[in-house]
Amino acid sequence: MINCNAVIIGAGPVGLFQVFELGLLGLDAHVIDSMPHAGGQCIELYPDKPIYDIPAVPACSGRELIARLQQQIRPFAPQFHLGNTVTSLERMENGRFRLHTSTGLAFDAGVVIIAGGLGAFAPRTLDLPEAASLVGRALHYKVSQPALFDDQDIVIAGGGDAALDWALTLVDRVRSLVLVHRSSTFRAAPANVARMHALCDEGRMQLCEGDIVGLETTDDTLAQVRVRTRSGMVQRIEASHLLVFWGLHPALGPIADWGLALEHQQLVVDPSTFQTSIPGVFAVGDINTYPGKKKLILSGFHEAALCAFAAHAHLHPGDKVNLQYTTTSPALQRRLGVRAAAGHPPPRVAVAAT
Repeated sequence: MINCNAVIIGAGPVGLFQVFELGLLGLDAHVIDSMPHAGGQCIELYPDKPIYDIPAVPACSGRELIARLQQQIRPFAPQFHLGNTVTSLERMENGRFRLHTSTGLAFDAGVVIIAGGLGAFAPRTLDLPEAASLVGRALHYKVSQPALFDDQDIVIAGGGDAALDWALTLVDRVRSLVLVHRSSTFRAAPANVARMHALCDEGRMQLCEGDIVGLETTDDTLAQVRVRTRSGMVQRIEASHLLVFWGLHPALGPIADWGLALEHQQLVVDPSTFQTSIPGVFAVGDINTYPGKKKLILSGFHEAALCAFAAHAHLHPGDKVNLQYTTTSPALQRRLGVRAAAGHPPPRVAVAAT
């Protein structure tokens, strides 16, 4: 049995920043995630997608953001348990929580913070008999290595943000690119839709309205994608790779059975503490809902800060926690490793030459 202050379920950006906010308050954390690596959707779905709305960081990729968050929480030495799914959560008589994972780990935690993003999710797949053998080779539901498509003929299917983002990202790398969408209405950001249409007008990519009805292969490699257009005609598009971005099947998985109040498959929380309907269980990030909720990484960071104070109050009822600032607080600076403890030499600080 692993005994700890807090268990964080989810190692996406908000879960990682939750480690930092708990650490500033002197609380240790164990982080559990079903994926074999930290990063959540940022790594699994958009590792190279540019992010522009992180304060003081004009631009970074999802991969870079996760790397920076991991560096930031290093002083607090969080314990990660990756490749584990929390299968059960039980509130014990003493008010603490017992959790079990799919690999047999057991935890005794003072608080539980759910930062599971969309929960257990899987991509909506292409339901064609010839598709299964091509997955991972010529048929892709995520992009892990953009260089794989350099100088290739590719088809991207979808009309949401993921499809448009990758079309705009890859258009300069590929030999040809056709975007296939069932209608002329897109769910993506209007600026990206306008940019896509401009690229089509310039002849740098094509848009085909229709439904994918078949795949043709040559020597077990993709050769053509068959699309039934709005007119009913079947068009054959030459392609060596097909990227399908039809969204995800979000599901809470085991979390749905823990007795927490739900609204549209999201956890209902108090926006002043981010506590769920069970005292001591909190939820931050995309998995929660409250009036005015905005599904932004930035909002999740704010939620993690308030949640940390609420978690501390739950663990230490009656203790007053004064708001401190990392710029001036010796206690916080010692926890961050930038100020030496009494009787010890100060840490070495490397200064880059200019």
